[in-house]
Amino acid sequence: MSPTPDSAVHAYIERHRAAFLDDLAAWLRIPSVSAQPEHAPDVRRSADWLAGKLTATGFPVAEVWPTAGAPAVYAEWPSDDPGAPTVLVYGHHDVQPAAREDGWDTDPFEPVVRGNRLHARGAADDKGQVFFHTLGVRAHLAATGRTAPAVNLKLLIEGEEESGSPNFRALVEEHAGRLAADAVIVSDTGMWSEDTPTVCTGMRGLAECEIRLYGPDQDIHSGSFGGAVPNPATAAARLVAALHDEHGRVAVPGFYDGVVELTEQERALFAELPFDEAEWLRTAKSHAAQGEAGYSTLERIWARPTAEVNGIGGGYQGAGSKTIIPSSAVVKLSFRLVAGQDLGAVEKAVQDWAERQAPAGIRLEIDFSPGTRPCLTPLDHPALQSVARAMGRAFDKPVRFTREGGSGPAADLQEVLGAPVLFLGISVPSDGWHAPNEKVELDLLFKGVEAGAHLWSDLAANWRPAPC
Repeated sequence: MSPTPDSAVHAYIERHRAAFLDDLAAWLRIPSVSAQPEHAPDVRRSADWLAGKLTATGFPVAEVWPTAGAPAVYAEWPSDDPGAPTVLVYGHHDVQPAAREDGWDTDPFEPVVRGNRLHARGAADDKGQVFFHTLGVRAHLAATGRTAPAVNLKLLIEGEEESGSPNFRALVEEHAGRLAADAVIVSDTGMWSEDTPTVCTGMRGLAECEIRLYGPDQDIHSGSFGGAVPNPATAAARLVAALHDEHGRVAVPGFYDGVVELTEQERALFAELPFDEAEWLRTAKSHAAQGEAGYSTLERIWARPTAEVNGIGGGYQGAGSKTIIPSSAVVKLSFRLVAGQDLGAVEKAVQDWAERQAPAGIRLEIDFSPGTRPCLTPLDHPALQSVARAMGRAFDKPVRFTREGGSGPAADLQEVLGAPVLFLGISVPSDGWHAPNEKVELDLLFKGVEAGAHLWSDLAANWRPAPC
């Protein structure tokens, strides 16, 4: 009896498991810390290493793309099917800073296997999840007898994600023609838990601002002038107090314009997840849940827009007292955005609202940091269903759906390329991204390899995007 595609994929992966882990360990030994200038040569070395390994994997094109900062890696492997969809895989090869004295049990850049876990900086975020595609595509070819993938496969592996992706959008815009794709697969994400495989359907966007309020031209005596001139610290406190209404909704007029509301199906799917709010609060080091009325905790952090005070200050902060009216105060705010919200419109609404809060005699200045747009792929999108089926085959159990409360560069790919963004990742919360002793569960890592191997055939068989 001939092997089934699933068993053929599994057998190929098992035969190449040891060599795959040796290669991954070699990559993890390169300290590609984009945030530290002294590691710039290492980030370049990481990019060169990956480009070479992609060439060895079989990609006929593998290039290192320079940016104004750290380099990215691009690769492509065309299908021999002229009607095949084109898929772009996104990830990053830079990592967070790490040192033994941060609390690591071993050298963070000397990979070590303990039990069934591989510990090293980048093991999960994101080198492990990028690298599983190299073995996945080879297993796909071996199981199907193909000499080229069932899809036109492209990779874009960024070198500055851990530094805020300052040059990423410009890179995507510069190379938009070569990056053109029908779908984007982001492998810089995770699952709910080891026992609950999930697929993320979207990420929130982000707008950030600093608001500075100025009153007197210098600090002045609160006895001589208090109660008779405006106090910028008081104005800052009132501005913060006005940010939400009594129901936990953001009180900025126009803030909710265009918001794509949760469907009843999505709310039901979120509710099916084994969420323990008490355990979640312990993880959050917090003592009560709160937020917008009428929504669950998961709905609030995944699918609702929010506003948070990240910092507030003004006046004397030292020991004892100093009876002054301060000359200035500052407030730092961030806004998480969901599908349907326009970043520019939100920033304009926040600016108009903040300026209306300033009383006579208080001058207000507001500056926004570069923002991130939200992205969301509908549950019924055929490419998303292919991802869910591929994950289900790898894990041999039903796959559930989540969203991501944070923000990332995936939305730039969606906006510039006009392609839906899908998430394929196998990391779990205990992997400790950005923390000491980061690790990846080896069983899950190889489930990621299997899912990647199955995905390309599923997409080709079940999705033919309409021609432009």
